[in-house]
Amino acid sequence: MTTVDTPPAPTAPAPPAPAPPPSGRPVPRSRLGRRRRRAALGWFLLLAGPNVALLLVFVYRPLLESFYLSTLQWNLGSPVARPIGLGNYVEWFTAPSTPTVVTTTLVFTLSTVGGAMVLGLGLALLLDRKIAGRGFARTVAFAPYVLSGFAVGILWLFMFDPRYGLVQELLGLVGLPSPQWYTERPWPLVMVIVVYLWKNLGYVALIYLAGLQSVPQDLKDAAALDGASPGRTLWSIVLPLLTPTTFFLLVTMLLSSLQSFDIIKAMTSGGPLGSTTTLMYSIYQESFVNGRAGYASAVATVLFLVLLAVTAVQMRFLQRKVHYA
Repeated sequence: MTTVDTPPAPTAPAPPAPAPPPSGRPVPRSRLGRRRRRAALGWFLLLAGPNVALLLVFVYRPLLESFYLSTLQWNLGSPVARPIGLGNYVEWFTAPSTPTVVTTTLVFTLSTVGGAMVLGLGLALLLDRKIAGRGFARTVAFAPYVLSGFAVGILWLFMFDPRYGLVQELLGLVGLPSPQWYTERPWPLVMVIVVYLWKNLGYVALIYLAGLQSVPQDLKDAAALDGASPGRTLWSIVLPLLTPTTFFLLVTMLLSSLQSFDIIKAMTSGGPLGSTTTLMYSIYQESFVNGRAGYASAVATVLFLVLLAVTAVQMRFLQRKVHYA
């Protein structure tokens, strides 16, 4: 008789050894949350604290002080200030020169912002083409933006001279007389607007050029295959995709135009007879020329509220028209 060796039965694995008991007490969840919040607050103060401190010291503190000064009758340098409540605001709204200043500000702002947007888009479309010397042309177009506004104004004063200036020579070539740019309305304001457009045109064109280069080429090719003309492609495809760029430029250019000062100071000093005095320039004139610091603070507050309202309207309504990719 033969015997068959049977394999031994498998043995069950040994149970894992119990984990050793914790050395200390468990940390409560509420205490752990407090530690994390403190650590997050510490990192926030470490990284953003200096920026917040700079904003509080150099932005919000002067803003609050300007609000307070606008309620005082105070001359610059005087040790005495008398509270008058809203008297400075009432005086500004009832002053005979206020409608002229507001109208000049509106004309200057609409002309510079609208002109820069239209001309900048046209220049960007030209610079987006594959032409020889394109990089040099972009540099030349952007160069005026980085120049000092005061220096630009002084330079253009010589160019607008009605007797010896370059503008007078160019108008003479086509048989036109040179206007009295310095003394006859509305030519001083036209002169300032032209110089402001020349200085900021390169900035608008460069931003638009970046937006044009981000438009997918596939969409343009598909439109061309469907028989769309270049003008139709621009209107139906390119411009809608440029709405984020247009919105950005509209906000920044509007704020910059309302705060323009250096070119006006260099070229006209607000004259003649206040024909180029904007809200921003009137603040300088009332505070540093007339010495009425309280009244100038009231005008500055009005300008701040105008900027705040314009920005809020743009963010509330115009942003709906923006098509983000």
